Amino acid sequence: MQSNLFDTKYKGIVIGGSAGSFKPITELLAELPEDFPIPIFLCLHRLKHVRHGFIEALSIRSKKPIYEPQDKESIRPGMVYLAPSNYHMCIELGNSISLSTEDLVNNSRPAIDLTFMSAAYTYKDKLIGILYSGANKDGAIGMKSIKDKGGITIIQDPEESMMNTMPLSAKNCTEIDLCLESKKIKNFLLDLYKAYQK
Repeated sequence: MQSNLFDTKYKGIVIGGSAGSFKPITELLAELPEDFPIPIFLCLHRLKHVRHGFIEALSIRSKKPIYEPQDKESIRPGMVYLAPSNYHMCIELGNSISLSTEDLVNNSRPAIDLTFMSAAYTYKDKLIGILYSGANKDGAIGMKSIKDKGGITIIQDPEESMMNTMPLSAKNCTEIDLCLESKKIKNFLLDLYKAYQK
């Protein structure tokens, strides 16, 4: 692993996924320490009419509370924010989250591209973007934005992904820093946590 990736004090981690991403993301959340310091923003495709059960399922094994933010809510260190059902979630300058019900993007609301692009604009080279399994191209342009702004781009290995369209689309759209199996994505964040303890 490139040790210099751990020299930066990151301000945010954005994670996107769709079909096939739920299992590796819940496994990741199960391993992250309770005092993991960097705020995490989850943008996952979900059924817009099902408002309950999703966050509870994500939370079952997580050591960290998972929270659906309100519009204009201030971002706190170490929190895990989940884009609410049927809302786009953007990361704003001034350390806040905005929600909107504007048109679907990539046939999705929440759209991963919007979360990733807004986070890239706000955090620039202090951002890590992670894209998991999914059956459409949402997230590819967002990953390009992260890369263009100097952030770190990570995709789940398409060979391991249940649906590889999403990570492959990102790989075809921009230079990806790390293409990792889900277990190694988890290990990357744990190594980052250890580096922050030094």
